[in-house]
Amino acid sequence: MKVTVMTADEQILTVDVDPDESVENLKALLEVETSVPLRQQQLHFNGREIQNTDKLSTVGVQDGDLVMMVKVTSNERPSQDIIRLNPDGSAVDPQAFRQHIRGDSQLMGQLLQNDPALAQAILGDDINELQNTLRSRHQQRLELKRKQEEEIALMYADPFDVEAQKKIEAAIRQKGIDENWEAALEHNPEAFARVVMLYVDMEVNGVPLKAFVDSGAQSTIISKSCAERCGLLRLLDQRYRGVAIGVGQSEILGRIHVAPIKIGHVFYPCSFTVLDAPNMEFLFGLDMLRKHQCIIDLKDNVLRVGGGEVSVPFLQEKDIPSHIRDEEKLSKLASLSQGAAGESSTAWEKTPDAPPRAPTTGAPAVNPPQPQGGGDFEAKVTKLVELGFDRASVIQALKLFNGNEEQAAAFLFGG
Repeated sequence: MKVTVMTADEQILTVDVDPDESVENLKALLEVETSVPLRQQQLHFNGREIQNTDKLSTVGVQDGDLVMMVKVTSNERPSQDIIRLNPDGSAVDPQAFRQHIRGDSQLMGQLLQNDPALAQAILGDDINELQNTLRSRHQQRLELKRKQEEEIALMYADPFDVEAQKKIEAAIRQKGIDENWEAALEHNPEAFARVVMLYVDMEVNGVPLKAFVDSGAQSTIISKSCAERCGLLRLLDQRYRGVAIGVGQSEILGRIHVAPIKIGHVFYPCSFTVLDAPNMEFLFGLDMLRKHQCIIDLKDNVLRVGGGEVSVPFLQEKDIPSHIRDEEKLSKLASLSQGAAGESSTAWEKTPDAPPRAPTTGAPAVNPPQPQGGGDFEAKVTKLVELGFDRASVIQALKLFNGNEEQAAAFLFGG
């Protein structure tokens, strides 16, 4: 609706406002048009002064009505009760305090530039937020004052006082830390943001999932639940079970020696260590990264596989499921990866057929079965040769894995 406003100097203005607009906002528009500060305006309608908190429709202002504006000039300072603060820094009368600050356009401009949080609290409708912000600013002032007093005291401290010299040393060190922090904010602000881990889309045995790419984990890891969902649990070799102990601890259920994974449009053979880890699904470790000649290209934000024959983009944060992004679960995942396959972790391995072994570092180790001799060994050679491998390579692989047919097959398929 359009409201006609007549000023004290008989200037007539037409202002387009909403019927539910507050009188205070109408005064703000008039401040722009007339350069009369909001706090010096008095608006009268039908011979009665209307207050800032009133709505135009509530006081009866309708389309085409006339409102009188009177300029109030006063050299008196604002009432001390309006700006008075409690000992904890909060306002005695927060409503009046907020209205007083809002009415001073110059002060509000300074607040918006120098302290946006306090300015937003004043412009908002939450009194509790305003009071909490005022208390916070009060605490900051007290802390700054305390530090200044300590610095002055140290300037005049006895140079032979050991405790004073320790405080001076701590102050100098803290100053260096603060300067380093300020330099980081200016030159390296991204260091203060949370880093999104590297995930890519993969398919394990035909089942799509989000794979965590971790070059710091020595082995590729899959959880029991994920292996079951991918139909691989039936291939679990429990002879490789044990306990991984590092930053965290998790039970190693065994190993799946070979299964197909799909990266992009190409299939690759992969082996997995199976962990009883409900907070982690699939971790693509250094063993498979090296085997398939992967390149973590952070410039183009892609994972290149096979020396570059396949490139898959790393997932953006919005594409990573919330249960994976959870920081607590990521920390558990880091503990598991270090405990099961980390470079600096220590794992105590135990198998059903052997006593506990000494602690080992790196990938989980087990007591492998001894090679079978005679006809049984020849039968394994024949079976692997039928898969298309030459006899010499088959015999070498079986000897390498002490007669373990599945491990030899995995080695030959991945070679």
